[in-house]
Amino acid sequence: MKLNTKISTQVYGCLLLLPAACLLVLFTHYPVLETLKSSFFTTPRGLREAAFVGLENYSMLLEDDVFWQVLCNNAIFSLGTIPVSVALALIMALWVNGKLPAKSWVRAAYFTPTILPMIAVANIWLFFYTPQIGLVDKIVTALGGASHNWLGDPATVLPCLIIMTIWKEAGFFMIFYLAALQAIPPELQEAARVEGAGRWYFFRRVTLPLLMPTTLFVFINATINSFKLVDHLFIMTKGGPDNASSLLLYYIYEVAFSFWDTAYASTLTIVLLALLAVLAITQFVFIERKVHYQ
Repeated sequence: MKLNTKISTQVYGCLLLLPAACLLVLFTHYPVLETLKSSFFTTPRGLREAAFVGLENYSMLLEDDVFWQVLCNNAIFSLGTIPVSVALALIMALWVNGKLPAKSWVRAAYFTPTILPMIAVANIWLFFYTPQIGLVDKIVTALGGASHNWLGDPATVLPCLIIMTIWKEAGFFMIFYLAALQAIPPELQEAARVEGAGRWYFFRRVTLPLLMPTTLFVFINATINSFKLVDHLFIMTKGGPDNASSLLLYYIYEVAFSFWDTAYASTLTIVLLALLAVLAITQFVFIERKVHYQ
């Protein structure tokens, strides 16, 4: 009787998971397998069917100078956005979690950029960076500097995009940190105060370790976002000048829909997925060790 009950419970649980599992397979696993398969073939054109070429697309990728430039751009973009966004989100969460006048308004102000569509954000910052009439140029010239084409200079276009992305994402990550801070029992702070522990010591020894699960979650999301945010490139730079601001996902879009080479785009996609998998696993290995007290 107990065995039948246990089997019924397991079947019932599997049936509850079945709709989500079907959607996951249909819209995630199956497209990935099809993309992997497509990367070993040529692009079908007209009456010419796709032909198996093995690792030829991957060999071509290794010799693609634009791919390496784009990959380098994405690495700089990730290193510029992830640590700063996460650190700024934590600082903002600590700030709005304390005793602060008009706390709700400050939280709303920090979170507002998050709810704006990326296209709208790109248009706002496109105006900020416009030479001569933009906000940035107005501030620079008011301080005695010269007008500059911020998005037209290969040396400044990527930092400009990094600043905009940090402004957009920090408020989103702040919400997770704020929720985690409010879940910390107040008794811990009272006990630390009785023991004579200072604010910095309490933050370093108690608050920060308790926030590590949230930090792991935020870091993984920030890493994924740094490789999938391409909306702003369509509005602001189109990957220019001379691919100086092109990122990997935007390059995949160009190859697939501008050059119509879906086979090579599939190869680039597999590389992107593999790269994200490696980064996620690395973060789990190095950060998860500090997620919980042992």
